[in-house]
Amino acid sequence: MDATAEQAHAMPMAEKGSALEVLGVSTQLGLTSFGGPIAHLGYFHAEYVARRRWLTEQTYADLVALCQFLPGPASSQVGIAIGMMRAGLLGGIAAWLGFTLPSAAALVAFAYGLQTLGITEAGWLHGLKVVAVAVVAQAVWGMARTLAPDRERGSLAFVAAIAMLAYPTAVGQVLIIVLAGLIGWWWLAEASAAPDPGTRISIGHRGAAVAWVLLFGLLIGLPIIQQWVQSEPLAVFDSFFRVGSLVFGGGHVVLPLLQAEVVPPGWVTNEQFVAGYGAAQAVPGPLFTFAAYLGAVMRPLDGGVAGAALALVAVFAPSFLLIVGALPLWDSLRPRPGFQAALRGINAAVVGLLLAALYHPVWTSAIHAPADVALGLADFALLAFWKWPPWLVVVLSALGGAVLGRL
Repeated sequence: MDATAEQAHAMPMAEKGSALEVLGVSTQLGLTSFGGPIAHLGYFHAEYVARRRWLTEQTYADLVALCQFLPGPASSQVGIAIGMMRAGLLGGIAAWLGFTLPSAAALVAFAYGLQTLGITEAGWLHGLKVVAVAVVAQAVWGMARTLAPDRERGSLAFVAAIAMLAYPTAVGQVLIIVLAGLIGWWWLAEASAAPDPGTRISIGHRGAAVAWVLLFGLLIGLPIIQQWVQSEPLAVFDSFFRVGSLVFGGGHVVLPLLQAEVVPPGWVTNEQFVAGYGAAQAVPGPLFTFAAYLGAVMRPLDGGVAGAALALVAVFAPSFLLIVGALPLWDSLRPRPGFQAALRGINAAVVGLLLAALYHPVWTSAIHAPADVALGLADFALLAFWKWPPWLVVVLSALGGAVLGRL
């Protein structure tokens, strides 16, 4: 491990901040984080770890590993967790609002008639896909130097990448993490290190218990209440809440589940669903904000902002409750030597999973010609060597993609 990586790894989390500060930073990320969930983790790493030092490499990797186990959108859950660690429960809410509302607002606007713009095939959109390659590559490189610096963990990372490419499923991802944890517990125990200082969170076990009760209470109780109270808004909330609670893998995995919930009952036509999915590829932030579009065009709710808000809150509420419920347990287990050894194996596997995702879907969806490689290398150089802010590189890459689209 080089001196820079050691310094970043040893640096404690920055002092506590305010929810307003978290809202400002997460909104910037919500406006510029294109490329899907894996790219989002790269943007988070660049902003929260490398630039602002709100948490260390190890803590960030531990959070990523935790959220891989939980159902729901992993990148949004990582952002919520970072917001909570920075500014408590209000910080988590602020992190979710900032990262989610820009894309939700754009999709609601699309639902009001922006289909005629043809944004899904624009050249600048291709430039945004290319910059995602550079962002993820930088994140993999930075995390590998800290979390897989030796032969054992480096080998584990490559094995995880190979396994993920061979079995690219959500179940395969969870199994890889579980096996990596067992290998770390058995193989890396002697090298286990103490957890990072300054990572305590403000949510106690009582708050976690309330979150678990609410999660399972709503998951079980909503269908029962729906049998007694025939309410279309309640039925919509129940459907979206159930999808947000049970989907593993996040991102594109949620699409077939949502389609099964909204198209057969006639809430949304299949044409409306497909059109909204195309628009969702052209906006930053989490793909789960597709729920806002569906709520805006949904017949039972007569569309509009109110329907979008209901669907958006319903699909993300389980993720928020899961993070509130899981963080205190995660925080209490981290100091234990055996758990630390397991985390070393899991963190190495996370590097491998990101490496596999760098190839597919990030590289395969963005790099189609030598000009794309050139643009991606320029983006990587600006991020890794010139230390330009990611949002500025995103803008320049979008302009570069627009130029390439006209050649």
